[in-house]
Amino acid sequence: MYDFRPAPDCPKPEAYRQLLDAASALTTDEPDGIANMANIAALLWDFLPDLNWAGFYRMIDDELVLGPFCGRPACIRIPLGKGVCGVAANEAMTQLVPDVHAFPGHIACDSVTNSELVVPVLRDGQVVAVIDLDSPVAARFDEDDQVGIEALAAVLATRI
Repeated sequence: MYDFRPAPDCPKPEAYRQLLDAASALTTDEPDGIANMANIAALLWDFLPDLNWAGFYRMIDDELVLGPFCGRPACIRIPLGKGVCGVAANEAMTQLVPDVHAFPGHIACDSVTNSELVVPVLRDGQVVAVIDLDSPVAARFDEDDQVGIEALAAVLATRI
């Protein structure tokens, strides 16, 4: 049985270090990318407070397609350049959005989402997926979250 949750008073950089250790433990030597995404989605859901969605969109035939996640039902397909996920994938750049309602072209898959962090997963310079975190809390995500999830994306690049 796994129990990877950090202590409630754990500083955010240390919590992300623990998250990376847990992600490595769960994905090392597992060749199935979907299984790895599923475990990491569950890990993110369990590890990070104040989320209403945590998971992956996979790049398939020049669009994002829903992958493993935890949370409420989600949009299944997202065109490149549309919404926070589509922009992150199209530009191959992290999108840290404190207020999704102010983001041009935001796609509201869940009306309770107020902030979002989307990090592309790159393999050989190409986007293969994005990690998407949504929160009902405005400005939930900060630079520590961005650095932590970007480090996670780097670890997962060859495992999903």
